[in-house]
Amino acid sequence: MSGAPVADGPVADGPVADGPVVDGALTSTSGMAGTVTFPGIPVPAVLAPLQRRARQSSRDSALRRRLSMLPSPAEIRVATVRLMRGLQWQWRSSLQLRVVSTTLVVSAVVISLLGFFLMQQVAANLLRNAEARVYTQASDGLVFASIQPGVAQQPGAGSEAMAQGIVSSLQSSSKTGAGYGVAITVMPNLPTPASWAATQVSFDYLALPPSVEQTPASRAKRPTLIFASMPFPQPGSRKTSGLLYAAPFGSQYELYYFFPLDQLQNELYLVQRTLALVGLALVFLLAGIAWLVTRWVVVPVARAAQGAQLLSTGKLDERLAVRGEDEVAALARSFNEMAASLQEKMRELEELSQVQRQFVSDVSHELRTPLTTITMAADLLFEARNQLDQSAARSAELLQSQLGRFESLLTDLLEISRYDANAATLEAEPVDICDVVRQSADVAQHLAERRGARIEFRLPAEPCLAEMDRRRVERILRNLLCNAVEHGEGRDVVVTSAADRDAVAVAVRDFGVGLAPGEEHLVFDRFWRADPARARTTGGTGLGLAIAKEDAMLHGGWLEAWGEPSKGSVFRLTLPRETGAELVGSPLPLRPDHADFGLLAAHPVADLPAQDAAGHDLPDTGQEDA
Repeated sequence: MSGAPVADGPVADGPVADGPVVDGALTSTSGMAGTVTFPGIPVPAVLAPLQRRARQSSRDSALRRRLSMLPSPAEIRVATVRLMRGLQWQWRSSLQLRVVSTTLVVSAVVISLLGFFLMQQVAANLLRNAEARVYTQASDGLVFASIQPGVAQQPGAGSEAMAQGIVSSLQSSSKTGAGYGVAITVMPNLPTPASWAATQVSFDYLALPPSVEQTPASRAKRPTLIFASMPFPQPGSRKTSGLLYAAPFGSQYELYYFFPLDQLQNELYLVQRTLALVGLALVFLLAGIAWLVTRWVVVPVARAAQGAQLLSTGKLDERLAVRGEDEVAALARSFNEMAASLQEKMRELEELSQVQRQFVSDVSHELRTPLTTITMAADLLFEARNQLDQSAARSAELLQSQLGRFESLLTDLLEISRYDANAATLEAEPVDICDVVRQSADVAQHLAERRGARIEFRLPAEPCLAEMDRRRVERILRNLLCNAVEHGEGRDVVVTSAADRDAVAVAVRDFGVGLAPGEEHLVFDRFWRADPARARTTGGTGLGLAIAKEDAMLHGGWLEAWGEPSKGSVFRLTLPRETGAELVGSPLPLRPDHADFGLLAAHPVADLPAQDAAGHDLPDTGQEDA
């Protein structure tokens, strides 16, 4: 295959041509047939289609890349949904936006209706005036044409000149030259045909509508004034809307006037544009007024709402600025008075609470000394109960049990007073929660044995370490286990423990009376009982769950409850692995699954009498809830 000489130097890109490359350009020669050259490289002609296909494929790839950069229909739908939700949120959350938008729409509708009504009135008035002017001028022309000599005779050879004179005279009376068109025609269907048909100026009598053409049968008709569309100002011009006047005169002649309404239409367009601009400006002016008025009202209300929100968060020093003497200023003054009164009441309540906490703490400490003395005397009587008669021995046993309950109550009151005074401290150390669970179950195990129940532990094999105050966590679990056994109605109690990366949890499940709706929060209140008419059976103080809740919160944890009547209850303790860490979830579910409810049938109720701390039977009068 013959090659093409290649010139030294840069080669310009461009269309492929036959011939050698000279100084960077391709030249065509007749001796290089059968080859197609790239810049500097000869290419066989058979490969030219492949080259064009490659270029087309490159262009298609570039087009596909540009199309891939466009958002997909799904992305457009998502963006549209987000935009609509944002607009809905703005509409619901902004009173000012609703007022301004409503004012804008309502004012636009009202002004449009008023503008349409005014436009109709203006157009009707202008049209009536135009009809009056046209009718007056045409009537004068009809009178002028009727008094001309020869109009009463039959049309003949001299009638055309007469008609031309009349038309010229009538047309010359126009102040604008071509302000209207005039024509005189001879009535068609004459017994003796006339030598001419019509004389016209700026008028095309052939375009007359049939409704105004006169016939011998309609000679008695009065002059007619109608709307028509005819060529103007020349017979071959485009059609123009106007008023057409037609009237017979003389023996067999007809007079026509055509008055175009271009000027009237221009005036109407001018009035319409003026009304549209004035209406648009008025709509936005009303919207601006509504925005300004609502701002005067909404901004103070928004500030009052913000101040109320700050008050709800505990910032009792928040006050509103009072400007003027109007209703908004009265609202600000009332808000400030309310805030000042609330701050004063809160200060009084804090002082009263402080006095109460101090009183509880002082009384609890002061009762320690006489309680110790009474306890020592009660111990002596209890040890010598065998030497006493039956009633005295029973009294010594009751005294011993009630003194224990009284001592527990003092201990709990002291603990509560520490929390109220923010004096409780946390002595945290790494502890395995499973060990704490086993050690906390001693007292509950004895109580469960007396009631014919047992405590089932579902603990993981691996340690569940977390930083906690061992004494406080043991107290929480001991309280939960004792309550579960007492309220379990002789059924077993299930204790489950689990851990994840951030927290450890213990859940205590019983299958007893359960909790009514709403009581899962009330059980942690101080001295709360599900049924105040019932007496306690195990000597609880009513502060156990309240102290347990405070202990859990001191660790930064959660103590939650779930329960349903006749389905039992669950108390779940969740603690962070590290002290001060924020909890985001619990390793254990609070509500048991449906399979867990099947255990109710497997645990029959034990019909055992309740016993006091000394092991004596007590009447079944109720149960303790806290």
